[in-house]
Amino acid sequence: MMKKTQLLKQMLTSPELDFIMEAHNGMSAKLVEEAGFKGIWGSGLTISASLGVRDNNEASWTQVMDVMEYMSDASSLPILLDGDTGYGNFNNMRRLVRKLEQRGVAGVCIEDKLFPKTNSFISGETQPLADMDEFCGKIKAAKETQLDPDFCVVARLESFIAGWGLDEALRRAEAYRLAGADAILVHSKKADSSDIEAFMQQWQNRHPIVIVPTKYYSTPTDKFREMGVNMVIWANHTLRAAIQSMQQTLAQIYRDQSLINVEGKVATVSEVFRIQGADELKEAEKRYLPTSGKQVNAIILAASQGNLGELTRELPKTMLKINGKPMLTMQVDDLNKVGIKHVVVVRGFAKEKINLNNILTVDNMDFAETKELYSLYLAREHLQGSATVISYGDIVHKNYILNDLLNDDNEITIVVDADAQLTEADQDMVMTDKPYSRNLYSNTVKLTGMMLSSETQTYNGEFIGLWKASGDGIRIVQETLAYLAKRADFRSMTMIDLFNEIIKQHPIAVKFIKSDWLDIDSILDLQKAGELL
Repeated sequence: MMKKTQLLKQMLTSPELDFIMEAHNGMSAKLVEEAGFKGIWGSGLTISASLGVRDNNEASWTQVMDVMEYMSDASSLPILLDGDTGYGNFNNMRRLVRKLEQRGVAGVCIEDKLFPKTNSFISGETQPLADMDEFCGKIKAAKETQLDPDFCVVARLESFIAGWGLDEALRRAEAYRLAGADAILVHSKKADSSDIEAFMQQWQNRHPIVIVPTKYYSTPTDKFREMGVNMVIWANHTLRAAIQSMQQTLAQIYRDQSLINVEGKVATVSEVFRIQGADELKEAEKRYLPTSGKQVNAIILAASQGNLGELTRELPKTMLKINGKPMLTMQVDDLNKVGIKHVVVVRGFAKEKINLNNILTVDNMDFAETKELYSLYLAREHLQGSATVISYGDIVHKNYILNDLLNDDNEITIVVDADAQLTEADQDMVMTDKPYSRNLYSNTVKLTGMMLSSETQTYNGEFIGLWKASGDGIRIVQETLAYLAKRADFRSMTMIDLFNEIIKQHPIAVKFIKSDWLDIDSILDLQKAGELL
């Protein structure tokens, strides 16, 4: 398969007349390719206009590079960038070439005017030309900088625009050819092609020629072929068509105060999604998301009030904000991002404050006298599907932790921090059959017991409040909950009791992490969470 640079060079050097079409963003680049064109003109005029600024280098070269990156990513076609004057001297030109090659842009066209440039069709005859030798230095700098031998540098002649005539155009064109330009772009603002014809008669096909027939558009295309032109650039019609269509649509909507007369005349939202590649994303989700093809549920246990003074006097701890966003909202968003849409939240204290639109709720009216295991029991009917993720409502963690948990294929897996320090009386300390090691993915570590930190036994880490049951593990958890619910002390039981009961008969796998999470128990924890995320 040919590289983009090779494709552009082939068009420039082919004896056949080739055409490239203007684009100014990723969407228009996709449309140019779909229309059948073989290349794209990254127009300085239309990129500037799409950004709402003049074609006078008001858009910085780095902003143009950002647009180029989107266009290059969006299309497999080679792009020839309208690089104005190279955005400075020879040194700026060298950096421009490096950055274009990094973004997969096939070539750059530079014009022999002064920086900052003004569009050629605005008082062009009053615009001074660049010193010819200095401009040749830019061309040489560009050619000596490029790493890809097929990267193309096109030198644009502004002699006709500035009123200098044919002799100056020929003199400069030959100098630019000798300096190493891959092609010469001859520009004219006449309404006919007489400038181009006169030039081509004298030029005698000694080097590839590119033209931009924006002003002399009525000239038959076959005439360009007869002249020996190599490439035609349709330089700005994508943007101009869009502007006219937008103006007409906006005027109609403004007059009608309704969409009834425009909806059938504009692209459907589905068409926008198609161009954006929505179908490809769906296929990628099936391939890469750990929940693809599975019904994965989540239960967030968020019934407690918390003990953060005034902050939790009227607000559940799970609704405290981190970086301006409620903790619970962050948890639900993280679950949604990996394809988990069925999220159940067990509410309790100030339950009316937990009113997110994209969740189901179960209410623990006895939140003050019960523990998290009782909340899970109330939501037990949602322990279903291929897997269910269970999380405390007052924890935050890096996203990879959830991804790793979902990719684990054990029936019951809990997440344990191997870096935990025995400092607080309410930590859920874990004993395993093996300590943390770097071979976590080749060794299955099993839970052997859980204890409160007030006990002084050896431990291997702390349960962070995040775990998963899948397959037969869901049945095991449901049966164990039903068994424990018969005990008189069930309402005061914790997750420790559930896990310790399960491991009497069934193994529980441990997914070790090292930090990257927080249990929010203080105002300081809230501050740390903001830094963690």
